[in-house]
Amino acid sequence: MIDLHPADRGMKGTFAGAICANGNLYCPGTPKALFGIGPLPRGASAEETAAHDDKAAELSRHKLGRLSADDADGYHRVGCPAVMGKLRCALRPDSMMLAYARPEVLAPPEHPPTCCTQQSLTVSAQVNAKTAQKHDYPSAAWRRSYGRRSAVERSNSRLKDPAGINVDVRGWCKLMGVTPLGLFLACGCVVVNFGLVDAFERHEITEARRSTPLVGRPRPRGRRTLGDLVAASANAPP
Repeated sequence: MIDLHPADRGMKGTFAGAICANGNLYCPGTPKALFGIGPLPRGASAEETAAHDDKAAELSRHKLGRLSADDADGYHRVGCPAVMGKLRCALRPDSMMLAYARPEVLAPPEHPPTCCTQQSLTVSAQVNAKTAQKHDYPSAAWRRSYGRRSAVERSNSRLKDPAGINVDVRGWCKLMGVTPLGLFLACGCVVVNFGLVDAFERHEITEARRSTPLVGRPRPRGRRTLGDLVAASANAPP
């Protein structure tokens, strides 16, 4: 998974009438506002996350779905979302029998392009070659996969840290052979994971301490008189 550059996001031309956007092909009747969805900002609330994922799921319903895997030359087949039962469209009469919970294309093209007249399309490897990804950008599935990639790269950098295990230098293991090298590398990964767990626990303790309201120190009951202070002095008069 990759995070698309702002210049690569959104609509980038068409293919057989379908809109090229974020590495996928979409129905020409897709609401243009859905193409403006960006990645979820850090620190977003639960309500913001739910609203963002709902918009991403709505956009996914307008996507032309895959019908086949890539062949030896990178070609594959995609189908109209209305034909696949993901939305309702007047150009596909059978889709109008779907439940009203499905989104509907309110303004179908007056002159339907190829993607609206054929049941499926053959897409070459050159279409969306720069931005194509496994998961729809920027859906919840993409966000989870991208988070795993960041975690893997962080662990890889800790393994190669010169101040730590430093497996990126020749001779870091004095043994030869795949088995001892694999065993030592596995032990290094265990050390890195334990370090991440310890850092996570310290972070949770710090956050819990910050969220706990401060309790003031109780004031002592009663007051000491001047006589008490004089009697407690080492040079008190007889």
